[in-house]
Amino acid sequence: MGDAGEGLIDQDSRIQERMDEVARERAQLRAPAPRDPEQQRALESLRLARTELERQLTATTHEGRRAQIGQAMAEIDRRIASTTSGGNGPSAPAPAKK
Repeated sequence: MGDAGEGLIDQDSRIQERMDEVARERAQLRAPAPRDPEQQRALESLRLARTELERQLTATTHEGRRAQIGQAMAEIDRRIASTTSGGNGPSAPAPAKK
């Protein structure tokens, strides 16, 4: 029984290793792809800027300033959308050529 028992133990060990390997492969497939750290930093910066503009908008009573803040928030929203959609276009106007 010694040899037969060892064969079963080896087979169980191989089955368990294969099950672990399949579980790791599935976890890798489900895990989101790592994002570009520079893009993450830019997105977080835009979100913080928008939060600050929202705070300013609630505190401002002058209509001219409220309009400026609204335009700035629209621009930030546009940049956030561009960043999250993977847009490769520039987020700021390109400098004029001389």
